[in-house]
Amino acid sequence: MLKTSALKVAINVRLINHTIVIGTLSVLTGCQTLSSPPAKTPTNTVATNPLTARMPAIDRQGYIAYVEEQGVGSAKISTLYRIRPNGSDRQLIDQLNGYIYAPAWSADGRLLAYSKQAPREHPNIYIYDRSNRTRNLVVNADGSNLSASFSPDGQKLLYSSTVGGNADIYEMRLSDGETRQLTTLPSTEVQPSYAADGKSFVYTSDKVRAGRPRIYRYSFATTNAVPVSTGGYAASPQLSLDGQRLAYLNGRKAAVMTLATGQVNNLAETGLDEPARLSPSGQYAVYPTRHSNLDGQVGGQSGGSLIIHSLSGNASYTINRKDGGVVRSPAWSR
Repeated sequence: MLKTSALKVAINVRLINHTIVIGTLSVLTGCQTLSSPPAKTPTNTVATNPLTARMPAIDRQGYIAYVEEQGVGSAKISTLYRIRPNGSDRQLIDQLNGYIYAPAWSADGRLLAYSKQAPREHPNIYIYDRSNRTRNLVVNADGSNLSASFSPDGQKLLYSSTVGGNADIYEMRLSDGETRQLTTLPSTEVQPSYAADGKSFVYTSDKVRAGRPRIYRYSFATTNAVPVSTGGYAASPQLSLDGQRLAYLNGRKAAVMTLATGQVNNLAETGLDEPARLSPSGQYAVYPTRHSNLDGQVGGQSGGSLIIHSLSGNASYTINRKDGGVVRSPAWSR
C-alpha cells in the first residue's frame, strides 16, 4: 500500500463528515427546482404520529444510524447510535474521544460501515455486525479513509482515501481485502454510493472547477463517469433503491431529486451542510437539523434533532437527540 505523500487536497473536518465544503457556494441553476414548502413545526411525539403507522414495513421495521457529537476540539466526544424510525429502541453502537463519520448500512441491514478518527490519527473504516454486536477494522490505509458504501450483495465496499496522496475512490473485496483504485484524477473524488443494481455508483468530484463539487455516475462496465444534472454546488449523493430518486446536498440544503424529471425538493437548510438520506422504500427522507444554544449548553454549543419527512404531503416529525449534542449523518436501513 502506498504511503501518503504531501496531500494535494486539504480535506477539512466537514469534508470528512461526508460533505465537501470548498470555497464559496455557487448559484444553483440548470434544473427544475420546486420551491420549499412553508416551514412546519414538526411533531415531537413520535409515538402518536400517524406518519409512522402509514410507513411501509420495510421502513418502519428498519433502523436509523446517526452520530451525536458533544464538546469541541480535543474534548470532542462522538457517539454512534441506532434507533427505530418511531423514536424507540435507541442503542449505542460505538463511542470515542474524536470523530465518527458517515455510517452506511448494508442492503440487508445487518452490517454498518463507518469511519472513526481518534486524536492525531487518520480516519479508518470499521464494520459493525448487528447480529452479534461486533466491530471490525477493515480499512486502515495510511490516509483519510471515508464514506464507505456496501455493494448490493454485501461482498464489496466502496470508499474514498488519500492513501496515494490524493482523494480517490477505491473498491475493496471484503472476503480477502483485495483493493482496486477506481479514480485516478488530480482532483478530489469522494463520497461514493452504490446503485441498487451494483452496475454503477454516484460520487462527488470537483474535477471541472476546484471548490465547485458536482455529482457524477460511474459505470463499472465502461469505467466512465458522467455528470448528474443537479446544477450548482452538489455533494453527498445517495440513490433510492428503485433508482428513481437522488438524495444529496444541494448548495446548503438537504434535497431530493426525482431523476426522471429533474425536479428537486429542497427539504431544509440544516445549518450543518448535511444531505438528506432516503428510507428503504424511497418514500421518506431523514436529515439532521441544528438548534442553537439549547438547554444552557456551555460554550454556546448547538444541539440538534433528526427530522423524518414524507416526500408525499410534506408532513414531518422530529426524533430528539439523546445527550444534548449535535446530531449528524443519519442513515436508514431496512
